[in-house]
Amino acid sequence: MDFNNQLTCIEGHYQKAWGYPTSTRLTWPGGLEWQLPLGFNVLEVPPHSQRPMWTYATIGMSAQGDAPPLELHLFSQTQYQPHAELLSSVAHYHCTGDYLGLSHTVNFGRPWMPESHCDHGLISLPYLDGPLLEWGDIAGRKTRFLWLVPISNAEKTFRHTHGMEALESLFESRDFDYFDPLRISFI
Repeated sequence: MDFNNQLTCIEGHYQKAWGYPTSTRLTWPGGLEWQLPLGFNVLEVPPHSQRPMWTYATIGMSAQGDAPPLELHLFSQTQYQPHAELLSSVAHYHCTGDYLGLSHTVNFGRPWMPESHCDHGLISLPYLDGPLLEWGDIAGRKTRFLWLVPISNAEKTFRHTHGMEALESLFESRDFDYFDPLRISFI
């Protein structure tokens, strides 16, 4: 399967899981896209009747031949195209640095959105979408689709000290608004 077909299959997997009517593909000009798989971009899906939030998702992160096939997405209350830069940076780290996977954390290097306390990300199961999204057969490779959840530095430290289950339990015990950029850190 050629690379363009692979990208189309990835987007088709998102379409099947999310049922969105329209989307836009974003790039991060001026970034390190030349070190990402050819054609890599970020899908921007506006809210619609089934999903009240903006969704941003990598397309092509899994095409890195020697890295575990992984695609990531995040949610936002508002349209915010710098999410393409954020996801491109995380994809770059996965493709050129250490491989990422479930329960890993990443440092965004800046707040997720202006004035946000969340400057890290937690790679989590796609709890809002379940198994329909989590696994896809893309070009004969079992590809994992995971959720990048913005978290604070203190929450990242808690996860590294107490584990993923403890952090997720903490989120469940509170009114965790996963796409509120101004939420207060739970730690």
